[in-house]
Amino acid sequence: MAKNNVGIHERLQSIGREFVDVSHYIILFLISVVVVWAAGKEFIGIIQKGSADLKDILMLFIYLELLAMIGIYFKTHRLPVQFLIFIAITALSRHLVVDVQAVSDYFHLWLLATISVAIMVLSASIVVLTWTAKTFGRPEDNLDRKYANSAIEALLPDNAQAPHSNTKHRRE
Repeated sequence: MAKNNVGIHERLQSIGREFVDVSHYIILFLISVVVVWAAGKEFIGIIQKGSADLKDILMLFIYLELLAMIGIYFKTHRLPVQFLIFIAITALSRHLVVDVQAVSDYFHLWLLATISVAIMVLSASIVVLTWTAKTFGRPEDNLDRKYANSAIEALLPDNAQAPHSNTKHRRE
């Protein structure tokens, strides 16, 4: 007897995954629209001003990185933490270049040191995240294999076994 008789738990799991996927797409599409709108508003402000300052260019880079992160999710169905860290580094750099000059001299040194250390810590975290992903794989890779194996097992007859791979995942 084939496994046509899928339990209610598996059906609800499937419906839940579809609901989450659709919700992600809708929300990411709305975020994309807002980011494009904000970037367009920033660009129009630059044109009206007649010149672009460094703070304006760095703000456009932040918008670009947000759109790139959303684009990567649409292509790979993964939201890489590294892009959030890149955005944070760009935002801290923008703050360092633009806003630190406006504070008092004493506070200026502490703020400068704190932001610089934060940028170094974020940069080190990117190195660690990239190394661990290349060496050990990512947790979602195991989930992808689990769902793929359960889908294969649902198609097989009762007495058949799905092939399982015990090889260590390694990104190339």
